[in-house]
This record gives sequence, C-alpha cells and structure tokens, in this order.
Amino acid sequence: MRSETAGQVVMAGFGGPVVDEQVREALKLGVAGFILFSRNIESPEQTAELIAEIRGLAEGRRLLFAVDQEGGRVARLKAPATIWPPMRVLGRIGRADLAERFGRLMGRELAALGFDIDFAPVVDVDSNPANPVIGDRSFSADPRVVAELGAAVIRGLQAEGVWACAKHFPGHGDTDLDSHTHLPVVPHDRRRLDEVELPPFRAAVAADVAAVMTAHLVVEAIEAGRPATLSPRVLSILRNELGFTGVIVTDDLEMKAVADRYPMGEAAVAAAAAGADLILVCHRLDRLEEAVRGLFDAHLNDRLPPRRLYEMRERLQRTTMRFPAPTRRQLKLVGCDEHLAFAREIDVAAAKA
Repeated sequence: MRSETAGQVVMAGFGGPVVDEQVREALKLGVAGFILFSRNIESPEQTAELIAEIRGLAEGRRLLFAVDQEGGRVARLKAPATIWPPMRVLGRIGRADLAERFGRLMGRELAALGFDIDFAPVVDVDSNPANPVIGDRSFSADPRVVAELGAAVIRGLQAEGVWACAKHFPGHGDTDLDSHTHLPVVPHDRRRLDEVELPPFRAAVAADVAAVMTAHLVVEAIEAGRPATLSPRVLSILRNELGFTGVIVTDDLEMKAVADRYPMGEAAVAAAAAGADLILVCHRLDRLEEAVRGLFDAHLNDRLPPRRLYEMRERLQRTTMRFPAPTRRQLKLVGCDEHLAFAREIDVAAAKA
C-alpha cells in the first residue's frame, strides 16, 4: 500500500480563496477532497471556478467538495446566494413539506457550484438552554420534531444529488461547552439517550442519509473519558444498533476537544479504529500530514486491522457512486428569484406559527 491510500480517507481544508501550495500538497497526499469555509468563498463565480480548478488538478481522480451550509449563523455562502433561515425557524413552522423543499433548493444551489456534500442538517436536540454552540442550529427541543424535519431536509438535499450529513452523533444538544474549545460531557444514562438524543439519528438512517458526523464529546454511560469520535463503543451504536451503512465522518480533528488531548496522527488512527470512514483535518497542512502519516504507519505496523483502510475507502467509493459528480455549474440558480421567494415564504410562515 502506498501512502496516498491513507490520504484517500482524509478531507482537507486550506487557507484562502485561491489554489495555493497547501492545496497542491494535499493533492500529493491523495486526499479524498476538500471542505470550503467562508475564508475560501468570495462569490458564486469564484467558488465554482475554484472547485473546478482543483478538480482539474486531480487529473481525473474524483474529489469530494464539502461545505457547512446549514442556514442561519452557519452558512458559508453569503449573498448573492440565498440567505436561508436557521433550522429553528423550520422547527417553529413544523411542516415537513417546507423542510424538504428547503433541502431541495439549498441542495440545488450547492450542486450548481460544484459541491458534493453538505455537512447538514444538525439533528441535535436543543434540550439545554445553556448550550453555546447548538441553539437555533437545532430544529427543536422536541426529539420528534427534530427527527421528522431532519429526515425531510435529508430527502431534499439528496434529491438534488448532494450528500446530506446528519450531525453531531450521538447528540450535542445537551451540553454546556463548545467542543471547538473544550471537551463536553453528556452525563445521561442509556435510557435517556434512547428517548432524546438517538431518535433523530434513527430517522436520518431511515431516510438513507449518506453520512453522519461524530461529536467530540464524552458520553459517560457508553465510554467515560473518551471522545465519541474516537470511541468504538459509541460508533458501534450507530453502525450496529441503528443499522447505518453510509459514511461516518469525524468532526474536525483540529478542534481543541481532540487536538489538545491527542497528537494528530494518534487521533486519526483512533478515529479510524473506532469506525470512522472519513477523517476531517480542516486547517493546518502539518496536521494533515501527521494524520495521513499516522494512518499509513498504523496500517504498516498492524495498529489498524489489516483491511480497515480498504474498508474506509470502499464505503466512501460506494457512497460516492450514489451521487454523480456535479457538472451543472448553473450559477443562475444561486440566489435566483424562486429561491429568494421561498426563503421569504418561510419567514412569513414562521411569523404566523
């Protein structure tokens, strides 16, 4: 096995709105693709051209391009793209048909720009008013509402050829710390998890969601002291109990909940061993290199089961084959009158709810 094989299960970020040395080095490592943030996005035209340029550098190898486009405060695409409301607004209305159309139109804009994956929807249940990171990113404090509307958004996105990704498993709603800076702890017993946190993920799996993103938090009732992203016990619930057969994606391993506690290579290996299929390293090139090198060395030294990297690649490839590569680049769809009118329709409906 060559080192590029290890790179094929890692997704990278980079620093700005143009192809730079970090992009070129990531391509040499054989990465699965790239996640774009606000720092990479200036306009619809520039975004589409950037994605197309990087695809061209891959010399025919299929790359995946992802973005966090949830609506509300987590929206990497700004005007003139459609400004979508947060999930909480959809939850206030409570109509699955509107939520599915929301997913379709948002997915249509993403596909037009060349994106493959939207790291959305958030299906965390907003059960803790002190939560600093979820809040109106969640549909509701009611698990049934989150389950119904999350599944609807998933259906909408995927009808437009964009992978949906339910996040953050097994549930980030009832925490009072942000995993970007701290390691939150979920203190509840398994019965409570089954009643509140897990039903939206069950619904997402039933909706055939392409991907599920892990949370960097400790679930004490399942595996105390170990972040869920790195926990075989937690991820086995998703894979073996909920029956999820798609791609398990880590949240960014550079978040401090993980990066302050584990060297990057060790974290990547632990996530892979726990059951993750796609490893996110979203900022620094040196940490990307550490992750790829760690996975490669672990394979050679049998610290990962012999077929684990191949299983990860095979699951990524199977899921990729479900969704053809975006080819449309119909930029006229981005922020078009139909989409803007629907966003206003949602606001009106929410005001009446």
